[in-house]
Amino acid sequence: MPVPTPADVVLVGVHGHGRWHLQNIDRLRRAGAPVRLAGICDTRPPAADARDLIGDVPVAARLEDLLDAVRPEVTIVCTPIHTHADLTLTATAAGSHVLLEKPPTSTLAGFERLVSATTASGRACQVGFQSLGSHALPHVRALIAGGAVGEVVGIGGAGAWQRDSSYYARAPWAGRRTLGGVAVVDGALTNPLAHATATALALDGETGEEGLREISVELFRANPIEADDTSCLRLVTARGTKITVAATLCAERSAEPYLIVHGTRGRIVLEYRPGRVRLEAGGRVETSGHAATDLLDNLVAHVREPGVPLLVPLPSTRAFMQVVEAVRVAPEPSEVPAEFRRTDTSGPNPRRVVPGIDAAVARAAEELALFSELDLPWAGRRRAVSHG
Repeated sequence: MPVPTPADVVLVGVHGHGRWHLQNIDRLRRAGAPVRLAGICDTRPPAADARDLIGDVPVAARLEDLLDAVRPEVTIVCTPIHTHADLTLTATAAGSHVLLEKPPTSTLAGFERLVSATTASGRACQVGFQSLGSHALPHVRALIAGGAVGEVVGIGGAGAWQRDSSYYARAPWAGRRTLGGVAVVDGALTNPLAHATATALALDGETGEEGLREISVELFRANPIEADDTSCLRLVTARGTKITVAATLCAERSAEPYLIVHGTRGRIVLEYRPGRVRLEAGGRVETSGHAATDLLDNLVAHVREPGVPLLVPLPSTRAFMQVVEAVRVAPEPSEVPAEFRRTDTSGPNPRRVVPGIDAAVARAAEELALFSELDLPWAGRRRAVSHG
């Protein structure tokens, strides 16, 4: 059997999470996947320790220049949120398929324009929700469909991570709601812990064509930033499923984010990053681990092999973008009062901590409750802002 010609891949944005994509391209290539790095685009020179992975491929500050020189089959866009749409359109106009980092855009209107333009271009656009490539998702959906936990009452999500001051100092857009009058929406719910909401929506089979029935958000911040770092949401999908997600970047201890599918006869706990599933029903507990399909590998297979579907096509993320929009138009996050937060200086950079937030996030997922419903002393001052 002939060896397939590798797909030339251009990476736009090599710093931050872009470094993961650089390593992933190298990992796939070494594993025999038909991909190879063909160029790097970034306004800043690559770090010295990335040179071994980059090799002698072209490096350019302008994507147009790189596309003219390379003509890649795939372009990975891993840049600030508010630049996603323009760079994706530049790539598709040059004939390239795109792997676009999440969230796709910073506004719902921009998302709709991007869907229309990419569809008209005939180029594929996959959104980088890596958790949606996990084989755990179809397994959980099969358990639900088979009645393993009875009727689904709701889905709860919990994410408790730690981020210090360097996280917000890494780029001018970090932790911002807007930058230069342009929406950014870089909050806990919409960027670092966005997978929790996106994965919950995927478990429900909700893509957003019919529109979410209701979205309520509560936004807080313990850090001196514009955006939220401690927040929660509740939404009701078109099929009537209640989803509640609580997230913080001010945790006392970092933990693996997870989802709970609450049923009338049991529950399913999904740790979506490692693909671990725990079924608790009928007095028994069953655990299983699941691999994942890489989204770049899937994108290349989709464009080269008839019948291979995209795992995360751009239009399928519309419901998640409705959540982004709800966060964008919500009032500015409420500051967690000084008496309910502290500064941890034990590490190389100081970080804000909200004592008790780890337990609150877990309770929110367990009880399908918003922070304001948990009698938290700092949360009662901000009731949920609803959009229906």
